[in-house]
Amino acid sequence: MPDGPPAVATRSELAHHADLDARLVRATRRLRLLQAVSWKRRVQVAFLERWRRGVLRLPEPEYEPEDLADVRAELRAIGEACDVDSPLGLYLRRSCESWHTAAQLLEAVGTAAVTDHSIRLFGRPGDPLPGGEVSGLDAALHFVRIADELDAELRDADTDDVRIPSTEVRDRLQADMDAFFGPGEVAVELDADLIAKAAAGPTRIRLREGAAFSEYDVHQLREHEAFVHTLTALNGRAQPHFASLSRTSPRIIATQEGLATFAELITGHIDIERMKRISLRILAIDMALRGADFIDVFRFFLEAGQRETESFASAARIFRGVPVTGGAAFTKDGVYLAGLVRVHTFFRWCLKHRRLALTHRLFAGKMTLEDVFDLEPAFESGAIAPPRHLPPWARRAGGLAGLLAFSLFANTIRLDRVDIDNLDAVPQLFGVRPSEPRAQER
Repeated sequence: MPDGPPAVATRSELAHHADLDARLVRATRRLRLLQAVSWKRRVQVAFLERWRRGVLRLPEPEYEPEDLADVRAELRAIGEACDVDSPLGLYLRRSCESWHTAAQLLEAVGTAAVTDHSIRLFGRPGDPLPGGEVSGLDAALHFVRIADELDAELRDADTDDVRIPSTEVRDRLQADMDAFFGPGEVAVELDADLIAKAAAGPTRIRLREGAAFSEYDVHQLREHEAFVHTLTALNGRAQPHFASLSRTSPRIIATQEGLATFAELITGHIDIERMKRISLRILAIDMALRGADFIDVFRFFLEAGQRETESFASAARIFRGVPVTGGAAFTKDGVYLAGLVRVHTFFRWCLKHRRLALTHRLFAGKMTLEDVFDLEPAFESGAIAPPRHLPPWARRAGGLAGLLAFSLFANTIRLDRVDIDNLDAVPQLFGVRPSEPRAQER
């Protein structure tokens, strides 16, 4: 983590980079990465209809590659005009480079070349997590194993088996959005063509029409989609000089998804099955990169316990924008666990160094963890405004600090040294002597 912020930007430097930021926003309006690679619902319907008749045929998604040479040229020009010795210039240069890679990916959509661009943007499942001892693949295997080991026990104990129709979820979330952001600010809509269960933008949250949701799903949608993805987009739109902070540039996706998943975790709304779903996607990306085709990956999700429609949706995420014949993958879903670990580490670092106020800046727009530190002078000068909205859990600093403080302490406990039959002896592991019995205190 940085020792201290660089110098505050001059007025002319701010004006120069604000102008470049406006050019960046204009240049990237045509770049809709996830929309361009996502599949239409009719591809799912056709595949599953054949599958149920015993006909094994790979799905046939359609793409519309674009010539984005003019966009790439403008992004290069903007990047070259940035002063990389300035935090604002460095932020813009990095954003230009990320969008440039995204433009290359969109020009190659439907071909195996998408894989290389995707890896440049999102990495591979085998990339090391912070600390360097384990990879995202190792973490995925861990969570799948834990979920499988607990499956029977949790199934017997689970009381959250009520399936809630999409219309009711829409109405509940709409009421929450009106109460939090204000009436009419964010619309919750049903989308019959959506394969994923949900998708969030700055003013609209879409739910898959006809899908059934659990109570966990409803809470996850609120914390993940609304109070991170939509919230940071709205805060970015409110920025006085840098509207690019409202845009989901590819470089911020790992932090965004990590923060959104951390929100589920910190509010107690992530369940082990959710962790398993995220982890299975990471394993499936690895399978596809090693040669598995769409049907192999679809069967993998079926065998892991997912329903046919969910298995198709999960497999489709892996093959967005790439050939379905194997050896290629869209690697975005590998960022959820890696991003979660990085964001969790960031929050713990902020607590340990008594800089918890830094965590609020992460919500001022769509940015990376690195940006939070690099742009500190811009926050201090007012060039970047503080967040207009904060999730409820982030506003409760005391509760957040308590959870993080316990996390820091709990990580010091070596479970392999704990005698489960004598938990009263645990304090002695830390050199604490047993005290005389005393009245129970709160």
